[in-house]
Amino acid sequence: MSATTHETHDTAHGPALPDPLPRIPLVWGPADFDSVSQQVSEITEQPQPGWWWPAFLISAALLCGGGIAATYLISTGVGVWGSNNPVNWAFDITNFVFWIGIGHAGTLISAILFLFRQKWRTSINRFAEAMTIFAVICAGIYPGIHVGRFWYAWFMFPLPNANHIFPNFRSALLWDLFAVSTYFTISLIFWYVGLIPDLATLRDRAKSRLRQVIFGFLSLGWRGSTRHWRHYEVAYLMFAGLSTPLVLSVHSVVSFDFATSLIPGWHTTIFPPYFVAGAIFGGFAMVLQCMIPARAVFKLDNVVTIKHIDVMCKFILATGTIVGYAYIMELFVAWFSGNPYEWQTFKNRAFDGDYTWAYWVMMTCNLIIPQVFWFKWCRQTPWFVLIVVTFVNVGMWYERFVIIVQSLHHDFLPGSWGQFHPTWVDWLQMIGDFGLFFTLTLLFIRFLPMVAMAEVKGVLPMANPHYNFKPDAEYLKGENGEYPTADHALAASYGPPTRPRTHVEAPPEPVPPFVPNASGTGAPWGAVAEFANGAELLEAAKKTVAAGYVHVDAWTPYYVHGMKEAIGRTRSRLPLFTLAGGLTGLTLAVLMQFYFSAYYYPIIVGGKEYRSWEAFIPIFFEMTVLFAGIFTLVALVGLCGLPKLFHPIDAHPTFARGTQGGFFLSVEAKDAKFNPDATRAFLEGLGGKNVAVVEA
Repeated sequence: MSATTHETHDTAHGPALPDPLPRIPLVWGPADFDSVSQQVSEITEQPQPGWWWPAFLISAALLCGGGIAATYLISTGVGVWGSNNPVNWAFDITNFVFWIGIGHAGTLISAILFLFRQKWRTSINRFAEAMTIFAVICAGIYPGIHVGRFWYAWFMFPLPNANHIFPNFRSALLWDLFAVSTYFTISLIFWYVGLIPDLATLRDRAKSRLRQVIFGFLSLGWRGSTRHWRHYEVAYLMFAGLSTPLVLSVHSVVSFDFATSLIPGWHTTIFPPYFVAGAIFGGFAMVLQCMIPARAVFKLDNVVTIKHIDVMCKFILATGTIVGYAYIMELFVAWFSGNPYEWQTFKNRAFDGDYTWAYWVMMTCNLIIPQVFWFKWCRQTPWFVLIVVTFVNVGMWYERFVIIVQSLHHDFLPGSWGQFHPTWVDWLQMIGDFGLFFTLTLLFIRFLPMVAMAEVKGVLPMANPHYNFKPDAEYLKGENGEYPTADHALAASYGPPTRPRTHVEAPPEPVPPFVPNASGTGAPWGAVAEFANGAELLEAAKKTVAAGYVHVDAWTPYYVHGMKEAIGRTRSRLPLFTLAGGLTGLTLAVLMQFYFSAYYYPIIVGGKEYRSWEAFIPIFFEMTVLFAGIFTLVALVGLCGLPKLFHPIDAHPTFARGTQGGFFLSVEAKDAKFNPDATRAFLEGLGGKNVAVVEA
């Protein structure tokens, strides 16, 4: 038998069929769930590494430079920028669109890939979600400061109607306001909801009172109850369903700023899909730009594996090719249309213009260089990938520069043509944006888990009830004791986490039959038992319910499939609240827009009637998603009975492991069949360890 082919001989059912190769796990190396908690949590628990302070001080210095530039602009006026006729938009909108695009990868990885059940996302989604928040913050600076008087930025909203300044609800700029603010709000909620189980892990691992209070407050008292997990999983699905069309709409709406105008080079229907593909392209590149160094310095090779980098490079290759197709198609459409203004604009871009060099920088970085990802070595060599994605980020910035500046500097009339010359304020403001982004990223790495621990635990090999519990390296070997492919050998080489434990847990003391509570009532709350893994806990839960117990609950570090049915729980009612929120948002959007456009601000725009609703659709959609997301969050907290900062089960001596790697089953005293001694003996008979009755 060869090292790569295993044959099964079955003469009764035809020819021999090859045995399936051992499956390469997405995450490899941890010996148990606690190892994942330790490896990720210790990054926030230990003193920051030596490189962190220099990196933070450099990024903070760049941020201060951006603050100086913004202060100078606000105190002096927008004339300190190089923007002027005919280039009225320049670095400000270039950076705005660039950062909005960077923010797309987080929601894509969390939402769209979740809906497609792509489990490889679990190791990188937290990092990508954080980048979404930080990128949108960087983008959000410009709508406020580019008007020169940021304290009047609230004029962008329709109410209150200060000085009777009317908003045009048919303007793509107002669509931007609703799209970006909704995207930021939903992304922030989505990110926070995903953080809740991991914040509880940090709370239970905390050694100082301050960390316990902070993470206890932020985690809302999450303890991993199956009653909570059933609502949580549905809420996460609702957020993914809401965010998927949202992530596609936001950059489409941003593209409408250009596509709905008559400027040559902008007035084209290809912009929405072209902008979305470019945003995903640049977003994935920035995720890798930040994740590869973090993976190396924190030794997360066994969590963020070569496979993750390989798949992300394939996304970059695919979307980069789409973007390159759009570049070429723009040239073709300009030529084929016969429009002299369009053709002159694109000749100016590609062949004989003042900014032709910028166009070819864009083409080289975004179309030509990413083609190296057709080769496996290029996708699976981290230092090389880091170089390529750096070029991609440079190219994506130049793409926005070319679209905005190069299209504006040649107007319809040659007499109004001019060039854009950035000032020191332009450069310092742009550099300050990168300083803000990396400062927030470094603070995130320092204080919050950069990897979604609960989700990673759910895709570990031992989380599968059918997992073959062989030693790490042996699991991937074939029947002949050899690795079937080079990828199997590479996965086995990761081994256990290289970071040593900072402390050795003392052997637990025997758990007494009755555990008093510091503020107890004297009456029992219920019986609690610990089990070795999710499979044993699931079986014990089924037997407990079959024995006639009703008030049964399981407490796990990740969602165990089938547990909800095992303890007799039905599907969550949370989608009804999501639907109610969506209908509420849609109703408010309809009333608001028709009221403003037909009564409060009765203005004819483009010859359209006051009640022409077609231009209202973007805001209809954004407000529907916004209110649906807010209602979902409120429903999740309410249905789970959170916040609940204190719980009787916390008194159990080993329950603090519940969010890290422990599996517990509880039977509450309010159950009609509950008897302290009999129930405790029953749980012990199921194989439970550390069985105790906890005081209420």
